[in-house]
Amino acid sequence: MEVKKKNIAVIGGGSWATAIVKILLHNVDHLYWWVREPEIKRGIETNGVNPLYLSSVEFPIQRLTVSNDIKEIISKVEVLVFVIPSAFFKVALQGIKPEDLQGKDICSAIKGIIPETNQVVGTFLQEVMQVDLNRLSVISGPSHAEEIALGRLTYLTSASQNEGMARRMASYFDCSYVRTRLSEDVFGIEYAAVIKNVYALAVGISKGLGYGDNFSAVLVSNALEEMKVFLERVYPIDRNLSTSVYLGDLLVTSYSQFSRNRTFGNMIGQGYSVKSTILEMKMVAEGYYASLSVHKIKEEMHINMPILEAVYDILYNHQSPSQVFSILETKFE
Repeated sequence: MEVKKKNIAVIGGGSWATAIVKILLHNVDHLYWWVREPEIKRGIETNGVNPLYLSSVEFPIQRLTVSNDIKEIISKVEVLVFVIPSAFFKVALQGIKPEDLQGKDICSAIKGIIPETNQVVGTFLQEVMQVDLNRLSVISGPSHAEEIALGRLTYLTSASQNEGMARRMASYFDCSYVRTRLSEDVFGIEYAAVIKNVYALAVGISKGLGYGDNFSAVLVSNALEEMKVFLERVYPIDRNLSTSVYLGDLLVTSYSQFSRNRTFGNMIGQGYSVKSTILEMKMVAEGYYASLSVHKIKEEMHINMPILEAVYDILYNHQSPSQVFSILETKFE
């Protein structure tokens, strides 16, 4: 693919943002990087590593401009890749006006839903920040940051309703260990990326309760069917859920040792409270916030989603995980 030379910035300082910086540096000469924490900025500029996330990844600091000033970074570039946890996305953009984003290519690599507005990131950017749909894209797929750090082969999907935009963003991510595919299902991919985190939580809870791999397989199979029903209601277009950006992402999030959502659920199943789990993990598990947001959507649209409802009841209604799952297991075939 043709490599573009536009100035590009990564907005976010966590594990996935750090992995994306590693990928993009294969395709651009210089990269702008906004991070919230001053200690991350110091660590990158001083030692060439993110001291809090994926610290094994070393960066050529002469090819990076790192800043804690998000407005300054946005003003310097033509392409923005947002990688902020969805729960903090709206707060991070405080002080940023729609005109600050006008004329820029915008890509979301966020697999979450904005809790304040109950919108996927693409919808928020389009409706609230007035981003032109033709300049909006999503990058998604089964892609744990830890494996990117190790240079392990990964498949990502670049989605935009503007095929040229999808191809341009794919050209930034394509490298020796990342293969890119194209799609136009921007919002379906976003919703799938949100809800698969909830299902990974469910798998983790089941593991914490002592269920085995046989049950996990049935749980994930039913989760895929539940996802299909949900996507057909919230964004009805033709799509193949067997492809990697849907099923692949669901599988890796449900089964991988790197999955923070599965880890979060496992701790809940073992008896940890939600508060203690959040404190213990020190990382954002998007499925925790997503289960509340998707619950609201399913209630408004009257969608039957027993797995989602089970996770919601455990996390937000403080019901017993063992009792909830003893009921849930009777609903599977």
